[in-house]
Amino acid sequence: MSLRTSANRYAKALFDVALEEKNDLAQVDRDLQAVVGMMQASPDLAQAAGRAGVTEAERKSLMEAVATAMGLSSPVKKLLVLLAASRKLNLAPDLAGAYRERLLAHQNIVRAEVASAAPLSPEKTKALEESLAKVTGKKVDLSVSVDPELLGGIVARIGSTVYDGSVKTQLARMRQQLVEK
Repeated sequence: MSLRTSANRYAKALFDVALEEKNDLAQVDRDLQAVVGMMQASPDLAQAAGRAGVTEAERKSLMEAVATAMGLSSPVKKLLVLLAASRKLNLAPDLAGAYRERLLAHQNIVRAEVASAAPLSPEKTKALEESLAKVTGKKVDLSVSVDPELLGGIVARIGSTVYDGSVKTQLARMRQQLVEK
């Protein structure tokens, strides 16, 4: 089983437990992000918890102490201890990403990445967000970046769907049409 598949399963289980126990789903997300940040800042800690010479009881004790010190919510604390006991702390980044996707879906929010040739004004950003919300039927979490190679226009990505209104693409299409004729 791939790491991503395992992470998705853990994320689904965590989300279901947090929802059933009426935990603050956004707090669980923040806690997961904090765990990932802690692991990036202290890679030695994650490696120590995974070493062969460390017993399962020691791994559990170590992660319980870390979770308590971080003030993690109960479901995340239990998950962290479980991952440490089974030497699967390396799943944390993918697990956090999968959990966030579940949370956004639960909240009826979709992520959109937009690249434009020049910075967008707040008014244009708001209008674009509203247009994408109408197209998707969901609230849009918009991430905007600048890509001068587009020459003009924008490219929006929502999941695997791409809406390309860039001058660069339009010129490429015109060129292809001229070549074909």
